[in-house]
Amino acid sequence: MSNRGIYPKLITLFSLLLTVLFVYTAASKLMHLDTFQTRLERMPFISGYAYLISWIVPFLELVIAGLLWFPKYRKVALFGSMALLGVFTIYILIVLKFSDSIPCTCGGILSTLGWRDHILFNTTFMLMALFGIIWYHKDNTTQTNQNTT
Repeated sequence: MSNRGIYPKLITLFSLLLTVLFVYTAASKLMHLDTFQTRLERMPFISGYAYLISWIVPFLELVIAGLLWFPKYRKVALFGSMALLGVFTIYILIVLKFSDSIPCTCGGILSTLGWRDHILFNTTFMLMALFGIIWYHKDNTTQTNQNTT
């Protein structure tokens, strides 16, 4: 079996998993917006921006989830996925290093994860986005080369 056929399937799988993650977390945040905003207000370094963040983050999650299903925007959405997860992971690491109290702003099942597990979870999804970007480029390069011969 050639590798050429596997890249699009893996990219689709990663897009599906990222979509499920972002739609689930956005829906959870929006259904419990008051709780999410209150938890953000207790977070170190960002409490003054809690109201703004409580709307922007779920909006971005839903936009990225939608863009993952348009081939024209998939690469941008994979970069957006990696960036959003990366910013959150870096924030967690900074807070863990420099703060005494860290309330969890996650909803649903994700709120049961410890901080170490959450970082591992986020890193796994960031790697999916990264491999999706790499394979997206590789698959498009392969298709372009085949079309020119």
